[in-house]
Formats: sequence, C-alpha cells, structure tokens
Amino acid sequence: MISEDMKIKTASNLAWRFAERIGAHGFSFILSVVLARLLLPEQFGLIAMVTVFTTIMVIIIDCGTANALIQKKDADDTDFSSAFYFNAFLGVVSLAFMFVVAPLIAGFYGEEELTGLVRALGFMLPIQGLVNVQLAYVSRMLIFKKLFFATMGATVGSGVIGVWMAYTGYGAWAIVGQRLSCAAMSAVILWLGTKWHPRFLFSLGRLKGLLRYGWKLLATSLLDSGYASLGRLVIGRLYTPSDLAFYSKGQIITDSFVYSVNDSVDAVILPVMSQVQGSPPNVRAIARRAIKTGSYFMWPLMLGLCVVAEPLVRLVLTEKWIETVPYLRIFCLICVFNPLHTANLGAIKAMGRSDLILKLALINKTIGIAALLVVMRHSVMAIMCSMLFAAIISSFINAYPNKKILDYRYFEQVRDILPTIALTAVMIAAVYPIAVIGMDDFWTLSLQLVTGLTIYVLGSVVLKLESFTYAMALFRSYRKRWQKRTSPNKTGI
Repeated sequence: MISEDMKIKTASNLAWRFAERIGAHGFSFILSVVLARLLLPEQFGLIAMVTVFTTIMVIIIDCGTANALIQKKDADDTDFSSAFYFNAFLGVVSLAFMFVVAPLIAGFYGEEELTGLVRALGFMLPIQGLVNVQLAYVSRMLIFKKLFFATMGATVGSGVIGVWMAYTGYGAWAIVGQRLSCAAMSAVILWLGTKWHPRFLFSLGRLKGLLRYGWKLLATSLLDSGYASLGRLVIGRLYTPSDLAFYSKGQIITDSFVYSVNDSVDAVILPVMSQVQGSPPNVRAIARRAIKTGSYFMWPLMLGLCVVAEPLVRLVLTEKWIETVPYLRIFCLICVFNPLHTANLGAIKAMGRSDLILKLALINKTIGIAALLVVMRHSVMAIMCSMLFAAIISSFINAYPNKKILDYRYFEQVRDILPTIALTAVMIAAVYPIAVIGMDDFWTLSLQLVTGLTIYVLGSVVLKLESFTYAMALFRSYRKRWQKRTSPNKTGI
C-alpha cells in the first residue's frame, strides 16, 4: 500500500504544480487575449509557422535525458552534470542550425519575413539547454514550489514586455520578444532558486546509460511533436496564414485550460510511480487515481468550453477571431482523452518500458499521418476531424499494454470515469439551451458558466462522486498540514 506520507507529498506537489500551470496558462491566456486585440491574425500565423521547428529542436536538445534522470533510482551529481553539459552543447548547435536553415524555412512557406523571426527565436534553444536538467531535478526531488515562482515571475515579466512591444507597433516581433524574455527570466529564477548546479563532472558512460533509456523517449517525443506540428505545417503550406492563425488560436485556448490539469498530473505521477516501480499494484493504484481525478476535471472543463466557445471568442477575442470557434470545439473533444493517455503512458515509463512507449508512438502516428494524408487537401476542418479520429484510436492503443503490465484494462478505465461522463452530460444538457435565449454574449457566457459550475459541484456532492470526495479529502489534509506549519508555537508563549 502507498504510505500516507507519500499521499500527502503527492497531493502537495500536485497542488503546487497545478498552481504553477493554472497561473502560467491563465496569465498566458490573458496575454494572448491582449495580443490578439493588438495584433492581426496573419501576424500570429507567422509565429505559428516558426513554432513548428523550434518545438522540435527543444525536444532534440533534451534527448530524453530529463525523463531518464527522473526514472533512474540512483542518479547522482555525475549523472546530472553529464546530462547538463550534453544538453548545453546541443543547445548551441541547435542555434547554429536554425541560423543556417532560416532562409530555407522562409522559402518553404513563401514568407521572406520568417528568416529573421526563425533566427531570433533560435536563441531560446541554448537557454533551454541550460535549464533542462534543472527542471528534471525539480521533478525528481518533488519541489514544484520552486517551479511555481520561476514560471510565474517569468510569465508576468515577459508578458509586460510583449504587450509593450505590440502596443508600440512591433507586430509579430512582439511575440518573439515575449517568448525570448520568458525563457531567459525562467532560467535565471530557476537557477537562483534551486540547490543543484552543475559540477565539473562528466562521464561518457553515465551519459550513454541515460541515453539508452532516453533515446526511445526522444524518438517518441519527436513523433508526438512532429505529428502535432504536421497539422500546422500542412495548413501553413496549403492554406493561408490567417487559416493557420485561427487553427493555432483554438489550440492555444484549449492548451491554456488543458495543460493546467494534464501537465500537473503528468509531472507528478512519473516521479511518484518511479519510486514504487517495483510494485505493479501500487503503480496501478496511482494510474487509476490519475485517470479518475484527471477526467473529473477534464471532461466538464473541455465539454463546457466546447459549448461556450462562440460567445467566449466573440466577447474576449472580438469578431475578427470568430473563425476560431469550430477549431476550438474539435480541440476540446480531442483533449478529453488526455487523462487516459497521460496515466497509461506514465505508468509504462515508470515501469522502465521506454521501448513500449516508442512502439505505441509509431503505431499511433502511423494511423494519424495516414488519416491526415487522406484529407489534408479537403479543408482545415477535415484535418481537425482526422486528428479527433486519431485521438480516439490512440486511447485504446495506449491503454492496451497495461492490460498485461498492471492488469488494468481499457474498459475498466472507462468504467472508472463513467460517473464523471454522466454528470458532465447532465451539465451540458442544462447549459446548451442558454445560448438560444437571445441575450448578449456577456450575459449568455456568465449564465452558462454559473449554471454549469453549480450543477457539476452539486451533482458531485449529491452523488458522492469518489473523485470529488478524494479531492476534498486531500485538500483538507493539505490545509491542516499547512495550518500546522504556519501556526505559532503556543508552547513558546
């Protein structure tokens, strides 16, 4: 059985990670709203074209070493320092590579302005190389409180810079300035706030050991990111920058909500599972709890966002972004499967089966790319539908190995979240008709949000949903622990 201390430690770090994600994505969402009002969709589309390549380079720099450091039971300073110097070297090489290929990327899209944008955003890569191992240390030691302050400080500070640049007429360069300053500030704060720093230690043998585990995760991440970026690449090449901007904005909005939950669970469950990897029943229990708790928040959040998408976009982003709505709704449907993906893949990684992770990625991406190739010249919406199809199929495929590894079958997982799905359906049935009453967007959105939240919370209480009860129990335990820490020592008065 998992100890009570481990449960409290997990809950505490999940709370800090969730606070960090909700704060970062919440502020980023506000920032994107402000920038969307100051900039044109085409300018966002240019940055989306560049992001395809920088995202892939960030994954290459890491090489799977972060996950390897978290998963390795006896990782020490030699492991961490070796990985650090290797990541830093790859960061510099990646910057040089981006300088060389920038004109080719601009030529591929037929947008001359992209050359400078690609080269400028390339400076994020060496910064990422310096911070990767710090992030792995934070995850391994379960000290997400440090990450909270680094992320929030960088997000707010860079947001001010980005808004000022947009307001003074820098156009797409305002987004570049915001991203570069965010990466730099986050790195500085994280370095100042964590105890670990690289030592003059390097072992090629240790590095090879990390890469033996990590290269499969690197290949998996490249497949995942490459597939996710393929949609943007195809839309940017076959359609207009505005089409890509509407598509990307729908993705950004869902990411602002989804990754507050998904990243929090993903970042915490791998180190926790890795600590009990010798006991499949304990890993199964953590995976099951992650699926139930993640789905409890994800389903109402995503389907609720799907219903309120039109008044939300029109009210917050203005009418010029209304074409984002259908893309946003499809992204919401894709994301409800994230808790299943996260928990199942996290369990497989924690059990040391990075080979299975790669095999699953190959199967999933082959299906997704095949579907994309069939429909890519029909329309952007057809591309979105192919992604939804791939997400549904992947939820089956990613769960399949855990039938043997953890004795946790896909239909058991679905059964675990059925109460959440049923309550979400009731909530949607009550919220959807509000849109046809004919009120203005502000009152429509406000009434939908209040109605949806009220029904979901009251339904959880009345039905005594296990996930709700569990979340409240953890909250009370953490609150008592916090009060005990912060209360004055009465015996010393």
